[in-house]
Amino acid sequence: MLHHAIYRQLYPFFDRVFISDSYSCRLDKGTHKALGQFRSYFLKVSRNNTINCWVLKGDIRKFFASIDHSILMDILKEYIPDEKIVWLLQEVIGSFKIGTENKGLPLGNLTSQLFANVYLNKFDQFIKHKIKAKYYIRYADDFAIFSGDREWLKEQTRPIQDFLSSNLKLELHPDKLFLKTVSSGLDFLGWVHFPDHRVLRSATKKRMFRKLKINNYKKQSLNSYLGIISHGNAFKIKKELLSKRSINNHLD
Repeated sequence: MLHHAIYRQLYPFFDRVFISDSYSCRLDKGTHKALGQFRSYFLKVSRNNTINCWVLKGDIRKFFASIDHSILMDILKEYIPDEKIVWLLQEVIGSFKIGTENKGLPLGNLTSQLFANVYLNKFDQFIKHKIKAKYYIRYADDFAIFSGDREWLKEQTRPIQDFLSSNLKLELHPDKLFLKTVSSGLDFLGWVHFPDHRVLRSATKKRMFRKLKINNYKKQSLNSYLGIISHGNAFKIKKELLSKRSINNHLD
């Protein structure tokens, strides 16, 4: 498989280039590590919940469909001097596009996941070294910046939008940009976070039950979801899942 071969060769190098707080599609990272870091940064900024912790949370509108092939290739060329490898990557990336534009990567491919992180590494470096955000997390195209200073976070919105637009031809999703305290409940990676707990987002819960119903609450799928909800306050949801599984078995 060509995509797997490219991934195996490029991932170890680029993984060393990425910041430590980029969590999507990386070994020893993932959603659970990102959720843990969210909690850790909240406690640091809020001084163990003694002062307000503000979070600027956003995501990028139609991210995978908006990745510009020319910009992606220019970024890859910064790191890869071999012309034959560059040509191969150009062929792979150019094999998919949205409409007539040289944009977009297919969802799900290993190479797409890697290229997405390479693309947004430019954004990560901007946040860390230009904005100088000390407490920042990114998972895919979702990001969160933590600070005790609400006005400072508010002032960063425009530079962030300008950087994404002028350097990566991306834009923030206008309906998913929030500046809130964790105390008021902050939605991030499928969970609503509070100072002393987190609860599963309603949309995440509905999607989970819908998918389980479609596959008749099979044990493997159920165990996967039980693992996911074990990372928050979800006793009632677990009880409901097990109850529906029991009813389904009885009907079978």
